[in-house]
Amino acid sequence: MSVAKEQLLTKLGFRFGANGPHGARTMMLDDLKVLFSHVPAEGARADYAQAVCAENILGKPTKKSRELALRHLTTLYGLDTHLPLFRALRRLWPVDVDAQPVLALAAALARDPLLRGTQSFILAKQPGVLVTREDLEQCLAADHQDRFSPASLKSFAQNVNGSWTAGGFLNGHSRKTRSIPVVTPVNVAFCLFLGHLEGLSGQRLFTSSWMNLLPVSPGKLDGLANSAFHRGLLVFLNAGGVKEVRFPDYLTPEEEKLCQGVSHVI
Repeated sequence: MSVAKEQLLTKLGFRFGANGPHGARTMMLDDLKVLFSHVPAEGARADYAQAVCAENILGKPTKKSRELALRHLTTLYGLDTHLPLFRALRRLWPVDVDAQPVLALAAALARDPLLRGTQSFILAKQPGVLVTREDLEQCLAADHQDRFSPASLKSFAQNVNGSWTAGGFLNGHSRKTRSIPVVTPVNVAFCLFLGHLEGLSGQRLFTSSWMNLLPVSPGKLDGLANSAFHRGLLVFLNAGGVKEVRFPDYLTPEEEKLCQGVSHVI
């Protein structure tokens, strides 16, 4: 991906680079649930800092651990309503509790290059197949030749394993096997929106890497998108195989121009 495209996508809420929070943590799903239940959707970044550091709603034992938790959550999710990706996450979060694990995972994938580098590896595994920490270490090492020590790779793999487990794509404690997560209309709405931010439209939205995250047949995806439409989460029109998806009130006119710009940058 070109630097110019990455710069545009960064303004919309994506993150790029070589490192990510999974070098130190999982996607922190339990902490995120507590934080979102405490801070209103329209809350500013300062409100999240107040909740985590001053009020210690996450129950961290020290000032340093509170600051680290806030830093990792901010890097993973943005915690800033000026970012369209985060704004959509907060908008969809309360709609369906069952959707939250995959919602959080999709947002973390968009913002953590370290986690994102393991997506193809995980999705290629069939349900019931054993996925070992060593397998993930090899996957991470392949993308970062001679960059990380064996101890670092082990830690990273454990964190990545934890997030894919929390998202419902892996099952088990010490012995992880590939599993099928719960997918709802809310998840389809968010993944379509992520594709929209990347400048995709029409049928191309349904074949993006974000929709590939959802282990659902094309026909089922259409049905879930239609359900999202009837729940007011997006506009979905499908006539004669020609699909149209719109997201009214999700973006400002300036942000829509950024999305259009992304589609024209090589």
